[in-house]
Amino acid sequence: MKVIGRAAGSSAVAAAAYRAASRLRDERLDRPHDFTAKRGVVHSEVMLPETAPEAWSDRERLWNAVEAGEVRKDAQLAREVEFAIPREMSEAEGIALARDFVQAEFVDRGMIADLNVHWDRGEDGLLKPHAHVMLTMRSVDETGFGPKMRDWNRTGMLERWRERWAELANARLAERDIDARIDHRSHEAQGIALEPQSQIGAPAQSIAGEGSPADRAELHRQIARDNGARIIAEPSLALDAITHQQSTFTQRDMARFANRHSDGIDQFNAVNNAILSAPDLVGLGQDGCGEDRFTTRAMIEAEQRLHRAAKVLAEKQRHEVRDADRKAALARAEARGLVLSREQADALTQITTERDLGVVVGHAGTGKSAMLGVAREAWEAAGYRVRGAALSGIAADGLESGSGIASRTIASLEHGWANDRDHLTARDVLIIDEAGMVGTRQLERVLSHAADAGAKVVLVGDPQQLQSIEAGAAFRSLYERHGGAKIGEVRRQRADWQRNATRDLATGRTGAAIEAYEAQGMVHAAETREQARADLIDRWDRDLQETLDQSRIILTHTNAEVGLLNELARQRKREAGDLGEDVSLTVERGERCFASGDRVMFLQNDRGLGVKNGTLGTVDAVSAHSMSVLTDDGRSVRFDLKDYNRLDHGYAATIHKAQGMTVDRAHMPGLDAHGSYVALSRHRDGMDLHYSRDDFASQDQLIHTLSRDRSKDNGDRLRRDRSGAGLCRAPRNCIPGACHRGPAQDRAGETPR
Repeated sequence: MKVIGRAAGSSAVAAAAYRAASRLRDERLDRPHDFTAKRGVVHSEVMLPETAPEAWSDRERLWNAVEAGEVRKDAQLAREVEFAIPREMSEAEGIALARDFVQAEFVDRGMIADLNVHWDRGEDGLLKPHAHVMLTMRSVDETGFGPKMRDWNRTGMLERWRERWAELANARLAERDIDARIDHRSHEAQGIALEPQSQIGAPAQSIAGEGSPADRAELHRQIARDNGARIIAEPSLALDAITHQQSTFTQRDMARFANRHSDGIDQFNAVNNAILSAPDLVGLGQDGCGEDRFTTRAMIEAEQRLHRAAKVLAEKQRHEVRDADRKAALARAEARGLVLSREQADALTQITTERDLGVVVGHAGTGKSAMLGVAREAWEAAGYRVRGAALSGIAADGLESGSGIASRTIASLEHGWANDRDHLTARDVLIIDEAGMVGTRQLERVLSHAADAGAKVVLVGDPQQLQSIEAGAAFRSLYERHGGAKIGEVRRQRADWQRNATRDLATGRTGAAIEAYEAQGMVHAAETREQARADLIDRWDRDLQETLDQSRIILTHTNAEVGLLNELARQRKREAGDLGEDVSLTVERGERCFASGDRVMFLQNDRGLGVKNGTLGTVDAVSAHSMSVLTDDGRSVRFDLKDYNRLDHGYAATIHKAQGMTVDRAHMPGLDAHGSYVALSRHRDGMDLHYSRDDFASQDQLIHTLSRDRSKDNGDRLRRDRSGAGLCRAPRNCIPGACHRGPAQDRAGETPR
């Protein structure tokens, strides 16, 4: 939020013309302001309270009236509020969200609001939709402007507007089953404004352009200085930001954060000292690598609430399933050709006992979903309602398709509860799949709701797969405290040696797994990244021609690399004559050409279409206005591109998109231990791992990198461990007493130990 005033040489008419990309005549200055060449403005309107003259819906008349009513040379003319719109939303959804927010928070309070929604695209090719709202500062009635409203200037109003924006945006995201959330507290605390490309209408920039590089550099430093001052005054902002994604942290983490949010050595020292002296900072002692680790009181309290809720569930025994119902469900499964292994059958027995908390740890591809499908039949025969949830839409979709359990995202569940809908009851069994990816705070909220409702919760996952995005290792902590069933027999891969390799990945023996694949000719080295990429596409194309009926995916680290590989793969399809006529379309990630035969990936959940974020399919037909896609699960989906354009080519995907995915063959470059475990366990028949000597001088270095353990900690685990030798964060196959810190380049100036 900022004020547009004459003291800074600003004109309200010029500011309004620029934000609306229009031409307005400034009566005070007796000249026009013409910004009609500006692009990206997708919605522009003046919103009036009931008391305002209708004539002021005309932007030029409104802001000239504001200018005429202010006589002081340093007059404050308007207040501007700017906010980013989630790029996961469509243009129409973003405009509707912005209008509803502006109406409720500004117009209904008596302000005239000039709303302009910009749908810009950044240098990285991603959309950066945002809204500018210019607000009048005086009361208004049918006769015109009255006195200035001092209440609108209260410092608490900005924090209220931030909070209300987060609440409203998160509600809309949840309603649409979109896996994204806004945290209004962490935006300021994490210093998101430090990224220059995220700045909208910054003071250092000219009204008609982006400003010079020097201007942007100075703006960057100014933001760092301002954030540093806020942290010095309120160090809890820094602690909140640091613990948003990690429960425990080191002095190095705090210094790194202070460095990002300060300008110059003096302010860095002041910021760092403020963080170290914060009352909420809690020391946990040294970990196994000899580093002091810390957490916060708020994080400890969240962990304590989590464990209290889990303890309540673990001690209650209210969801018994009769042995006859269990046996009948097993018999029906066998009649369909599904015979559970001994481990699966044991897990089924454990989770269908009367205890209200169940935990299942299963390696990738061990048939957890199939076992849960049998459990669902037993629970339903006993009169319970079985519901499923997962962090992402594609994981929820995988749970539902693999087990028959109606599933949705956890965010969608929480949204329903917040609006007094879909509450759990004592007759409910809630399955949380991919539970290792759920952060401590979110899992605590779910378990607390279940404990209050008397419901049963079954947590299913693997602590060694992708880590939670938010702070904490909640699933691992609950398994260590309360135990649970374990399924280790891999069933996804068809060959015995590949099942053994997946088990090696799950138990930290990454080297043995890579060597097994290398012995089968599935690990490929190249001298350069470009050659490795070309080799991967060659092998992908060869496999495609030889086994047309098999599903396949290319998995990599970043969206940028996904884009490159998608382009190369599609070019091969075009050269082979496998694609129809290209149709150029503007989709969420920019300009793309699509044709019949193209592989596509949906990037946003849509219940009406029946697709999730990560759903794969093949284009059946495409025009300038619509597309028809045959999804990999055999459904035909047709949609107008004006209603849904959140899709991209689907030859390649990031590792996070692959969580919960199963294909016949996979192709990929290298990762860390958790990413490699997920990527190397998605296939049934085979995979090919490509790497370049630009990145890894030898296969030994590749194995070393893939073995790096990035498991998240929690303060509870470290506190309990202080009675022993400390928590070692090294791979589980390390030499006792040794400290693994990864390659030397990870810690500049230090020799790896």
